[in-house]
Amino acid sequence: MAASQYSIPTTPRVISPSPTPSESTKKDKDGYFTTVEPIPEDGENTSDPEFARARTRSRSPNVSRSTAKANAAEGRSVRRRVNTSDEKSSETNGFLSPKSAVTGMGASYWRSLSRSPSPLGLIPIHREWRTFIHKHEIPRKVLHVSIGFSVIYLYFQGTQQASIHPKLLTALIPIFLVDFARLHYEPLNSVYIRFLGAFMREAEAHDRYNGVISYLFGAWFVMYFCPKDVSGMSIILLSWCDTAASTFGRLYGKYTPRVRKGKSLAGSLAAFAVGVASAVLFWGVIAPMGEESWNQGVNRFAFDGHLTLPSQIRQQLNLSTKQATVDGPLALAIVSIWSGLVASVSEAIDIMGLDDNLTIPILCGIGLTGFLKMFE
Repeated sequence: MAASQYSIPTTPRVISPSPTPSESTKKDKDGYFTTVEPIPEDGENTSDPEFARARTRSRSPNVSRSTAKANAAEGRSVRRRVNTSDEKSSETNGFLSPKSAVTGMGASYWRSLSRSPSPLGLIPIHREWRTFIHKHEIPRKVLHVSIGFSVIYLYFQGTQQASIHPKLLTALIPIFLVDFARLHYEPLNSVYIRFLGAFMREAEAHDRYNGVISYLFGAWFVMYFCPKDVSGMSIILLSWCDTAASTFGRLYGKYTPRVRKGKSLAGSLAAFAVGVASAVLFWGVIAPMGEESWNQGVNRFAFDGHLTLPSQIRQQLNLSTKQATVDGPLALAIVSIWSGLVASVSEAIDIMGLDDNLTIPILCGIGLTGFLKMFE
């Protein structure tokens, strides 16, 4: 066949869509390179709406494409429209507005912001004492830790749990009703925050119940369902281990791996160490100092200084009851290590977003009771 019958088509001209600075300055003799005008930034006039720089939807949530084209065609700049629940007021005080912040967010939003080192302006005293109250939560932690010492004080007074859990329930009901009322009546909430704001987190200001309610219910649960020593130990673990985890997690959490969102390995290790020390203090020092008559009958301790392997394990290992029993410092060490582990795990895990003040004592009570029942 003749080559002339299949002529080679003309090569089309290709224009570089984004020429480099070196390309934009030179021009081939055939006109291969062509200078392209830069796309104008926001705020610059342009005659062609298609040249307007594209923005992601998250950066301009309320500006539609048709509106952007119309504005660009008329020579107006496209500005981001801020979504706020109070568009009438243009005055700001430098803090986040509670109404605009809570719109469409719910309790999870406040939970994620409640430990922010910079105040949001929701609780006035947090702005005045940014480091002492908001960042380090000193008043809240002092109250938290004092509950553990209250348990020790009541033990030395010979107070039994049968006389404690009714009082906890009696206090829980009015506190819950007041909290429910203040979350639905803003004037009452303002007074509540004015007097108790130093003990609150900003998550509890407008969209979440006060942590005291969870604290009281968790304490009531273990006092009602768990043995005497386990119930007291569970509240001590909540009081001291949770505070230690929060303190050391904020100080050193950035240097250690994250266990989960908001929880670091540094905080978990602190909770474990304080849990072990608390168990040694309570069962090794404080409990023996009490009168023997306090811990008899229904008030009998679950841990009496002995740990015995379950009968099924004894039979498989062909051990007698005496051979399968440990007591003294070894038994105390085992229980203390288990207490620290239970406290650390209870503080680290999240159960459906429930408050730590509720889940920690309940999980500690269940973990300690089950362990001591297994090895009694």
